[in-house]
Amino acid sequence: MNESASSAMAKVPAVTLGFWVIKILATTLGETGGDTLSMSYDMGYLVSTAIFVVPLLTLVAAQIRARQYYPFLYWATIVASTTAGTTMADFATRSLGIGYPGGALLLAGCVAVSLAVWKAVLGSVSVETVGTPRSEVFYWLTITFSQTLGTAVGDWAADDGGFGYLGGAMLFGGLLLALVVLWKTTRTSPVLLFWSAFILTRPLGATVGDFLDKPFAHGGLDLSRPMASMALGAAMILLIVVLPQRAGRHVAVA
Repeated sequence: MNESASSAMAKVPAVTLGFWVIKILATTLGETGGDTLSMSYDMGYLVSTAIFVVPLLTLVAAQIRARQYYPFLYWATIVASTTAGTTMADFATRSLGIGYPGGALLLAGCVAVSLAVWKAVLGSVSVETVGTPRSEVFYWLTITFSQTLGTAVGDWAADDGGFGYLGGAMLFGGLLLALVVLWKTTRTSPVLLFWSAFILTRPLGATVGDFLDKPFAHGGLDLSRPMASMALGAAMILLIVVLPQRAGRHVAVA
């Protein structure tokens, strides 16, 4: 392993149970945070997206330039991607008029293309091979597309799918448990399982976030979006401090 690859890989966390817990909190925060700007403050989806894209690009650039794994920088970038993903998905499915099916298909295509190009250019889409600025660009691009896709899928299941917010959360939680079973009992590709789980945590967070802040009449708890966002942010910070935070290992690609 060369020194630059090792240094770059130190910026990406190990995939542990704690990683997934914090990731689900981040996706829920992304839903409530995105809705706070676009709905509570009535800025609309396009303007909110333009606002969220600025910190997202800034944090991605800082993450790529960093020389080691900084937990708060990494998770701030994840939150930025999921808040931007929330408003981008809502803009695609609602403002563009293509609906949840059209938005989900469009965004699924973006994820597939991002992974395919990443695989063609660098030979692997495993997070364990992220060791250069170019691979990090693919990593964050795929993550942002996956966050956006997950929002559209979560809204589709809760609204048009008829599952409601709690039903949607149970659906996606069940699918995540099924992935755990596959990981434990089969030889299914760990890379496929990782990206499948990464995508599914987003609709789980979307449905949980909507359950927290949507009106009672729509099946939610009608909590304040800003207050829910602050509570979720505080929980994330606490877990980042309390749970062991370590960098993932690097596997070089020939």
